[in-house]
Amino acid sequence: MSRLHKKRILLLSEGFGKGHTQAANALSAGLRQSSSEVMTRVMELGAFLHPTLAPLFFSAYRRTVISYPKLYGILYRHQYKKSLNQVAGNALHRLFYSKAQAVIQQLRPDLIVCTHPFPNIIISKLKKAGLKIPLFTVITDYDSHGTWLVPEVDKYLVPTENVKVMMLNRDIPESCIEVTGIPIHPNFQIESNKEQTRSEFRLNQMPTVMIMGGGWGIFNKEEKERLLDYIVSWRESVQIVICLGTNEKAKQQLLKEESYRHPNVHLIGYTHEINKLMDVADLLITKPGGMTCTEAMSKGVPMLFYSAIPGQEDENCRYFEEMGFGQPITSRATINHWFNILLSEYPTLAARRIQVSNHFKLQAQNCSKAVIHYLQLQATKNNLDPYIEAPVQTPVAQW
Repeated sequence: MSRLHKKRILLLSEGFGKGHTQAANALSAGLRQSSSEVMTRVMELGAFLHPTLAPLFFSAYRRTVISYPKLYGILYRHQYKKSLNQVAGNALHRLFYSKAQAVIQQLRPDLIVCTHPFPNIIISKLKKAGLKIPLFTVITDYDSHGTWLVPEVDKYLVPTENVKVMMLNRDIPESCIEVTGIPIHPNFQIESNKEQTRSEFRLNQMPTVMIMGGGWGIFNKEEKERLLDYIVSWRESVQIVICLGTNEKAKQQLLKEESYRHPNVHLIGYTHEINKLMDVADLLITKPGGMTCTEAMSKGVPMLFYSAIPGQEDENCRYFEEMGFGQPITSRATINHWFNILLSEYPTLAARRIQVSNHFKLQAQNCSKAVIHYLQLQATKNNLDPYIEAPVQTPVAQW
């Protein structure tokens, strides 16, 4: 790679759940770890352009998904094989991203990576208008929805061969697709000291179930009564670690109940050390989000899935079930079956995780390698000015 200047890589996401931005941050960390000749910046583009409006928009989206999952599933399937049409793309640009061009003009990246379909559509629109910056798209679920697919993308980084086949069937050129897996943060490649982690979080050395979900469903009243209360009823024989993230309200509500104040029940707030908790967990109960599942697999933790969002999470659930890495919770019998496995096979569980863990750890930096390799190839070609001249109307912090 040319040493005249560091290559600037702009990673664009959106705040529809945390997975898309998690993927961007993971890839950013991987890129900086892989090469001292790159500079990265992660940006939730809509939130940056509309810091007041965007949180309201994302909150409305989340409430819709939680309250009307069947409607969301219908819309997801209706659009499944279609790219966003030109009218919808133009409307999205005018309403939410009209100043995106000015941001790109000021930051002057050498390459843009999108981990969400919306900025992907917007950058594609700018490329169609003359922008010559290479565009990579990281698909963050184990499926290939039509809104990801636009002809201006230079390279798709996809999670599996199966997703690649789906895209080939939709006439995406094979040269534009690379199977890399979903990027995870380098921290997930490191095995933490389990005794130290148990001490840090005041955990016991016993069969441990980790639960993730936060504001996306498991801590609402219906799911709590249907699922969470039953899981906690196992507290005398199984340790329960409940990760609530920033949902402080849910934490305080749970602490009002005696069963959740048991020594074997641990309520964890927001933490940057999910990777460490996964090292000491023997089973993960989660919604089947692409990022969380991939992180869990890098640790070799088997999974049980609840309340999959119709659409992409259904597909994630199906993939991990077919691969033998997870199972949807269909009844209390599913929980009973797995918890009894934890109790009867606890001494041998750690050894059985190694093969799965190694497979996903090997994939972890493939996205970084693909981006670095592309930049190295481009460095041997003539440099053309890739920027559209436009007045800068939006203040942007520099790299």
